[in-house]
Amino acid sequence: MADEVVLLDFWPSAFGMRVRIALAEKGIKYENKEEDLMNKSPLLLQMNPVHKKIPVLIHSDPYQRAQARFWADLVDKKIYDVRRKLWTTKGEQLEGAKKGFMDAIKFLEEQLGDKAYFGGDKFGFVDVAVIPFYSWFKVYKIFGNINTESECPKFIAWAKRCMQKESVSKSLPEQEKVYDFIVDLRKRMGIE
Repeated sequence: MADEVVLLDFWPSAFGMRVRIALAEKGIKYENKEEDLMNKSPLLLQMNPVHKKIPVLIHSDPYQRAQARFWADLVDKKIYDVRRKLWTTKGEQLEGAKKGFMDAIKFLEEQLGDKAYFGGDKFGFVDVAVIPFYSWFKVYKIFGNINTESECPKFIAWAKRCMQKESVSKSLPEQEKVYDFIVDLRKRMGIE
């Protein structure tokens, strides 16, 4: 496995999407191994024994991994923690999630400013960390009653610029596919 890159992943995972985009941007060929999160593979449990979560990228530089975790953690604390509540909760919890999500998107929009990408003119790591959430925007709009397009037009313009990149468009599932997945998941979870 010395020269082989393996990605342990699950197709609707925003975190897996980040890795797929980054690998595509770098032109790195890899083997994608889809995980069944209800029945995790021995390889996943071996490679991520503490958290037992995907994605796991096998064969990467430790310093680069540390840098990636730092920036991904910042985005995760601002978006990931509240986004699930947008499609699983109601009432006050949903309202709190909507506020937290929109505050995070507005914060990111402020950081973006008038730049094409978060790093300036070049698509970079922060873009990779954030863009997978765009695949979930139909879910957030329908179940969270959030209109990001009207409230954060610069953020949406950035997302559309990112989607024009082949590495992004080929790595992210369509919003409709993610929405259909969540509709089915909500039914299985008994959420109505």
